[in-house]
Amino acid sequence: LENLQPEIKGLAQRLRHEVSVRGKQLGWSEKVARFHFARNMRRIVTELYVRDNCHPFKATVLLWVQVPLWLCVSLALRNCSVGALGPAGAAALLQEQFSSGGALWFTDLTAPDSTWILPVSLGLVNLLVVEV
Repeated sequence: LENLQPEIKGLAQRLRHEVSVRGKQLGWSEKVARFHFARNMRRIVTELYVRDNCHPFKATVLLWVQVPLWLCVSLALRNCSVGALGPAGAAALLQEQFSSGGALWFTDLTAPDSTWILPVSLGLVNLLVVEV
């Protein structure tokens, strides 16, 4: 989208000139000239988006998919870690598995990460995914 901006600006200037010349020839009012300019500008910009396959909605698709997915996974992990699932026996068993099922420096998955390695690395990985 950013790469198209200089081309769109140049096309807009040319179209503005063409519409003003045509408007003077046909005696259009300012309102009619603005209407024709806006309609033709929308058509031109849409053709550029199709040509370069870069519709603005494509830039937001990741956001509309990633945010709900992140929210659901976060809530599921929270419910698992605090034992908010099913009967008390199953919750206690799950809590016990989380408290002894870690690896490396994080042996207890119910305790906060005191080294901040996991939160920082998760943040950096998410930033990398967004930038890529």
